[in-house]
Amino acid sequence: MTRPSYIFTSESVSEGHPDKVADRISDTVVDAFLTADPYARVACETLVTTQRIILAGEVRGPKGVVESLEEKVRAAIKDIGYEQEGFHWKTADFACHLHAQSADIAVGVDAAGNKDEGAGDQGIMFGYATNETPELMPATLQYSHNILRRLAEVRHASTTSGLQPDAKSQVTLQYENGRPVRATSIVLSTQHDKGLSAGDVAEIVRPYIHEVLPDGFITDETEWHINPTGIFEIGGPDGDAGVTGRKIIVDTYGGAAPHGGGAFSGKDPTKVDRSAAYISRYLAKNVVAAGLADKCTIQIGYAIGVSRPLSFYVDLQNGQIDPAKLEKLLPDMVGGATPRAIREHLKLNRPVYARTAAYGHFGRTPDADGGFSWEATDLVDELKGLA
Repeated sequence: MTRPSYIFTSESVSEGHPDKVADRISDTVVDAFLTADPYARVACETLVTTQRIILAGEVRGPKGVVESLEEKVRAAIKDIGYEQEGFHWKTADFACHLHAQSADIAVGVDAAGNKDEGAGDQGIMFGYATNETPELMPATLQYSHNILRRLAEVRHASTTSGLQPDAKSQVTLQYENGRPVRATSIVLSTQHDKGLSAGDVAEIVRPYIHEVLPDGFITDETEWHINPTGIFEIGGPDGDAGVTGRKIIVDTYGGAAPHGGGAFSGKDPTKVDRSAAYISRYLAKNVVAAGLADKCTIQIGYAIGVSRPLSFYVDLQNGQIDPAKLEKLLPDMVGGATPRAIREHLKLNRPVYARTAAYGHFGRTPDADGGFSWEATDLVDELKGLA
């Protein structure tokens, strides 16, 4: 039973956080392969540290893609904004250790004869939606994302000076009757130019934080912690090594809902860690958007090499429909939720993944070219007819 009054916290990290730099690079690799072949296979891990970029993993795709990766990776790092002595897009050492996909994995995943395409791994994947924000996302996470996205916008546009790419945010909200009503605390740590004090940074960032939070959420009682250590000049991969897939709570629901154990970035859409998490969010979002529940959680379970899900579970808060009914009907709306059906329904075999690497994979606006297709609410009319 949901408590009527409580305090909850979520965090986000910027595109320049070292783990997000690694995610961006890994998804740049995915996009490069899918551009060359929509059915390429990619499982890419990235490590970034002081003046070093290291790629490793398994791929299957056209010849020549691997040779083109260094230029694309450096362009991605330049786009983030790293031109620092300790990590520079142009001069950092680059090493690529990608190799051919395991034949043992391929035989389980590939379709052959009467066998449909199987899941790329075993695992459980979750989707979640809540009507506490217009994006149907947890408010604490959505506002944490929005703060960092806004700061990145003004940094890239040179609207303000003094900010560097690495940053973290954290928003704590008071909930009353299950709804967010005010911010009890806001934490923002951002890398900055040399010579700036924490007070200087606070003066730069506070107006933008006020701008993105709803009117009335920031009060005289809101606690502020802006660069609480006092100095944050050394940041990014120079300050802390970054690795693909270490920010999965940031990528998903900020701790407000369960999530699977697998990361998204660096994986092509045959990997259900990614594609099944996307379809779960898609279905949960449509359920909430249709007014069938205030919150919806979906879990899907898979076995490697097996196409049909092992389980499909729906949990609702203030539901207007029996969740058991949705458990029977929702999979059929997406072709049985098999890996192939998910890819085809959401049209996932497109190079749309680098943009997902920062500020969350969910709560985004679908793009005209197919990016964030899992955020569409095109099942709403059909679902309304089930109530």
